[in-house]
Amino acid sequence: MAVVAREFLAKDAALGARELIEYCYAQGWTDGLPVVPPIREFVDEFLAQTDRDPEEVLMVQAHLDRSCNVRQAATNAVMAGCSPEHFPVVLATVDAFEASGLARTNLMQSTTGQAEILIINGPIRKQLGFNSTENIFGPGDRANATVGRALRLIIMNVLGIRPHEFDQSTQGTSAKYACCFAENEEDSPWEPLHVERGFAPDASTVTLQMIRGDVYVEHRSTQVPEEILMTIADSMSYGGMITQVTDARMLHGAVVVMGPEHAQLIARRGWSKQDVKQFLWENFGRRKSDLRRFGKLRPDIATEAEDAFIHSTSGPEWIMLVVSGANNAGVSTVCPSITIGREIGRNATQAIRRPE
Repeated sequence: MAVVAREFLAKDAALGARELIEYCYAQGWTDGLPVVPPIREFVDEFLAQTDRDPEEVLMVQAHLDRSCNVRQAATNAVMAGCSPEHFPVVLATVDAFEASGLARTNLMQSTTGQAEILIINGPIRKQLGFNSTENIFGPGDRANATVGRALRLIIMNVLGIRPHEFDQSTQGTSAKYACCFAENEEDSPWEPLHVERGFAPDASTVTLQMIRGDVYVEHRSTQVPEEILMTIADSMSYGGMITQVTDARMLHGAVVVMGPEHAQLIARRGWSKQDVKQFLWENFGRRKSDLRRFGKLRPDIATEAEDAFIHSTSGPEWIMLVVSGANNAGVSTVCPSITIGREIGRNATQAIRRPE
């Protein structure tokens, strides 16, 4: 009888869980996938992972009269499927979102449909199980999937930027569900992103940048760094990425997620990280004749020669270079990025604060 009783209890619990999941759908709280019902006890477990006041306002979206506090962030982290230990990372992603200026503009409502990419650095990668090797852009790792999803749920549920409402994306990108991975610091020949930005090697950080999608880059048949880098630069410069606006309003950049095999080959030939970024920038763009062929000439280049090379952005500082993925093939990825002006939407790195 005890076994039968447990079976009935399990069935009742499953039916109850299904009702709660359907309730969350009815409230419009999901991203299309089921969420964990945010009961008070779960939220309190998350709040116990930080010493920040639950009512502390983390960011303000003034033009929609919205703001997000710590408690609201915890509620959405629960729904995303995070564990309580992930919550300090989620808070850092919200801090980075605020620091980027995105909450102060309507860029998240744009027809271009960009998404936020989150890059984790430091010891917390291993401590919390963030994936930095095989399949970093794919499924299978709870930390990557749920931390990235938590920020998107906050954007939807707290800021109110939902599809079919304030989110006006023409097509969008699957990266809007979640795009979060760790840098493969162990297989990288260069300083990791957070050290490049002035943090100590033993600090844990998250970096946020807005991207429009991702472009697969393969080169397995060369030992020449310039050939690999030209392939990457060409993938950064495809015709569909280019818009007909000037540097004063919109800036194009790129997050280059270089596979360890490419990075190690290039570094063995004596290239520094800055050398790579400089080379990529010098070849990031198209000839004026190409822009004419695409129908994407801009007024500010009217006097340029037909064979003039038109840079897509103003300098190598608009290219972010990280090493991630498995050390098993000559594969990298380019994620086109976008900002408005020189500040709004620019990438931001924040320390991950964990309670003592």
